[in-house]
Amino acid sequence: MNSSENGSTTLGCELAGEVVSTFGEVRLRVLGTSMVPAIHPGDLVSVQRAGLSEISPGEIALYLREGRLFAHRVVARAGSPEHPLLILRGDRLRHNDPPVCASELLGRVHFIERGERRLQPASRLSVWEGMILRLLRFSDRATYLYLRLDAGRQRLFPGRTECRV
Repeated sequence: MNSSENGSTTLGCELAGEVVSTFGEVRLRVLGTSMVPAIHPGDLVSVQRAGLSEISPGEIALYLREGRLFAHRVVARAGSPEHPLLILRGDRLRHNDPPVCASELLGRVHFIERGERRLQPASRLSVWEGMILRLLRFSDRATYLYLRLDAGRQRLFPGRTECRV
């Protein structure tokens, strides 16, 4: 990424942060694979403004750090009552993100749009989803294959609705 693309990305991320801070909600298209299978590249996430004390472990939160946006799952609370922090991690990632403070937090993901479907983020994974996730954490190739298979399934069964992601 060249410096003008990097500057545009940073500006876009900061603008998204201002929109959610001012209006209380923003919709963003996801580009990465760190939250597969919960969130796929190309999904739209709707984020509502929320403070640290309003977000619980298991929820997906959006934060802004160093000009980039991250939508990762809250795995724990940390810090002190005076300086609370959240610990987040992408579902497919092996390591936690550095702690997130109140000034970085933008809000929680309250729904995900995938094609014609509107999905509610689940705070807990099923046993089956957990097994898939373990495989995806250790293999980019398996993640690519999972995404291809899911795209094919969506083309074959476009009317199928799901409640969990």
